[in-house]
Amino acid sequence: MAKELSEILVEQGTLTQEQLKRAELYARQNNTTLAEAVVLFGFATEEQVTAALAKHFSLPYASKENGILIPEREQNLQKIIPEKFARENLVVPLFIEDNELAVALYDPSNLFLIDNIRMMAGKEVQPFIASKSQILAVVDSFYGHKNLLDEVVNETGASKDAVTANDEDVQIEAGSLDLDKSSANSSQYIKLVNAILKQAISERTSDIHLEMFDERVSLRFRIDGSLYERTPPNKDSVAAIISRIKILSKLDIAEKRLPQDGSFSIKYQNRTIEVRVSVCPAVYGEKLVLRILDRGTGEMNVDKLGFEPEQKKAFLEASHLPHGLIFLTGPTGSGKSTTLNAVLTTIRTPELNFMTLEDPVEYKLAGISQVQVKPQIGLTFAAGLRSFLRQDPDVILVGEVRDNETAEACLKAALTGHLVLSTLHTNDALGAIPRLIDMGMEPFLLSSSLALVAAQRLVRVLCPYCKVPYQPDPATITKILKEGRFNPREVNTWTFYKAVGCPKCVGTGFLGRRAIYEVYRINEEVRNIIYKTQDLIEMRKAMDRTGALNLRGNGWRKVVKGLTTVEEILNITTDE
Repeated sequence: MAKELSEILVEQGTLTQEQLKRAELYARQNNTTLAEAVVLFGFATEEQVTAALAKHFSLPYASKENGILIPEREQNLQKIIPEKFARENLVVPLFIEDNELAVALYDPSNLFLIDNIRMMAGKEVQPFIASKSQILAVVDSFYGHKNLLDEVVNETGASKDAVTANDEDVQIEAGSLDLDKSSANSSQYIKLVNAILKQAISERTSDIHLEMFDERVSLRFRIDGSLYERTPPNKDSVAAIISRIKILSKLDIAEKRLPQDGSFSIKYQNRTIEVRVSVCPAVYGEKLVLRILDRGTGEMNVDKLGFEPEQKKAFLEASHLPHGLIFLTGPTGSGKSTTLNAVLTTIRTPELNFMTLEDPVEYKLAGISQVQVKPQIGLTFAAGLRSFLRQDPDVILVGEVRDNETAEACLKAALTGHLVLSTLHTNDALGAIPRLIDMGMEPFLLSSSLALVAAQRLVRVLCPYCKVPYQPDPATITKILKEGRFNPREVNTWTFYKAVGCPKCVGTGFLGRRAIYEVYRINEEVRNIIYKTQDLIEMRKAMDRTGALNLRGNGWRKVVKGLTTVEEILNITTDE
């Protein structure tokens, strides 16, 4: 089989003779197959090898792209082939037709496996061939989340780790909860909401999206920044689910014409989790979005955020200055608040008075006075900051600079002997400077008070349980060497990985996220540019001469350490 596969790959031009010899040697030495060795070295993609195997076995090739590797959900195939068997043997049931079960296999040469499937199904087996990664991904989507509603329907009593609302909500839950006047079993919807929350938390979900369309319901979980479909509840239960959430959030269940925002807390596995709620009217009914803020997963250690050593040193040195401005930039949800709170936790000392002004207060920090902005009663960032100056602060954290008034208040605080940390929404770190000037800060005052600007993004971290090594093309290696400021002699020590997907990472191939940064200490050269010309290109050149890494350079450091993929960095960052 190996010999014939190698001939097919060479004939197709997928492999050269030199690559074939190298792969065959590796396969013999490491007791693996030629196909796995070829993919491991990056000589061919998994799909190319699988297509060659399909040709070798004269079997149809199944993939998501050609629409064949999609199980028929209406035929109860999961009862014929259980999830455990499918996952362990890399099998996906596809459909039943004319008393014949079509299955996608990773290894169609395993006749013993095919006989087992025939006995389990009581039907003849029509084999297809598919790649390992695609089979695992389909198994995860077909089996992994199907039990969301079944768990609620079959649930007879509360388990030890069941989701319960906080003390105030328990009283609501224990009372008469009339979610839907036409429903005789409102407790079923309570269990359904709990099941959705429980599953979302267990999958490290940051946001839950529930919305109705003309003919279907969509339930999606945002995991590590990307949305994934989950088995939705039936259409008739959506209104009751939204009403249940509205009651927990103390919103008006009768109001369905206007957007509403609220929040509630839940207890899960001995930790309290805050859930922020947003309900918005749409064409086919209200759309519900839940933001899950799990304080138990927040990283408050500067050493584990993603700073390179020189970047951490620069940020902490600026954070110990007696006065000045520090700005951290990045889009919404890029982890800016986490970084600044971690820095405050690191530099916190009883000898200094720390105060924060946030909207909302996401992390409660011991020994630091934190204030929640309330614009509806006049407590804006600017008004709160003016009040702070009478509280004798040493270090002030302002959640975000959104307008001219707040920018001016931050500058005055920095000029009067306070260290001010804040955030901005700009594309990169140095982009904060023209943005602040556009907000009304005078260049000569900004140049003298600005201590540091930084930017950050979040990149997904590869799942350590399923990531596989591969070799990128030479052009990519050259690009990484140049943009990451590496020594060419380091190349031989690098190992690159790509995502696959497994039960541990819920089939995504990634497990968690890590920040990448660009951190620029403002030196005299940049101060002069800010004062005289405000030329952004000249500022970038000046910072480049210091050897400081930009976002992409920092990202390449994560790639060569095996933490993330080349594609992830190229998607998240841009060329400067």
